[in-house]
Parts: sequence; C-alpha cells; structure tokens
Amino acid sequence: MKLNEEAQAYEPKQTKNISELDKVPVDIELEDDSFDFEENGKTKTVHQKVIVIDGEKYKFPFSVLASLKEHLIENPSLKAFKVRKSGEGLKTKYTLIPLGSTGVVEEKVE
Repeated sequence: MKLNEEAQAYEPKQTKNISELDKVPVDIELEDDSFDFEENGKTKTVHQKVIVIDGEKYKFPFSVLASLKEHLIENPSLKAFKVRKSGEGLKTKYTLIPLGSTGVVEEKVE
C-alpha cells in the first residue's frame, strides 16, 4: 500500500470508556493495561485497568471499581451494571447504576 493510502486509512488505537457500554457483567475479567505518550519531550506511561469485549478495550476507572465494591457489599447478588459519565478531564465523574439480570434496575416491593 502506498504511503498516502496508508495514512488515509490510519486510525489510531484508542481505549474506549466503560460508559459506552449498555451493560457490564460483574464477573468479567479485569486486565492491566498501559500506554506511553509524549509530554514536554518526555515519554510518560499511563497504567490503567481495562475490560475487553469483542476485542475492544474499555477503560475501567478506579473510581468505578471503588463504587462497585460498595454496591457488592450491599447487594452481593448484583450481576450487572452500567456507568454514566459526566464532565471531562480532571472533572470527570462516573456514576455506577446497578442493573438486574434483564438490564433494568431491580426494585423490591414490600
């Protein structure tokens, strides 16, 4: 392939965000991942946790891991959840939303 064709076809690899998923099972494998980037002429390495679904990596923020821990303490039978992301950069916030087995929030009526 010619250089100009290769350049036009090039898409950089990017890690997606867990908030892009409709549903995340709590028993999915969590993997360590890292990537390097240049800043002010120096190479820096970022370490992160990811899940892999259909060959795509999804970043799993540590704040979601902490939130999931609290949900599992209160509801050990939790099977799935979704994540809502708001803000950007240092102001990014993640909200964990527990889901039932059907993909909807379970409610108990007493």
